[in-house]
Amino acid sequence: MERAERILLKRITFDPNIFGGKPIIRGMRISVELILSLLAQGETTAALLEDYPGLEPDDIRASIAYAHAVVAHDTLDAIRAVNQ
Repeated sequence: MERAERILLKRITFDPNIFGGKPIIRGMRISVELILSLLAQGETTAALLEDYPGLEPDDIRASIAYAHAVVAHDTLDAIRAVNQ
């Protein structure tokens, strides 16, 4: 995993009290799953940033980096270790 990706992944957190521990962005009630779903449906980064004022461009990139890490078969433990 590249350094830039590791830095982005620090924006992804896990809180058992929010969405049952699903990965979320910076402790907010915005899940990585939601961001990826909206992107897959054709939403633009600009639209997401407008619809979710607390969201930052790096949060969207972090969501994509998270998806890449999962698809690349990196373990969730390795991803969580980045966040500690």
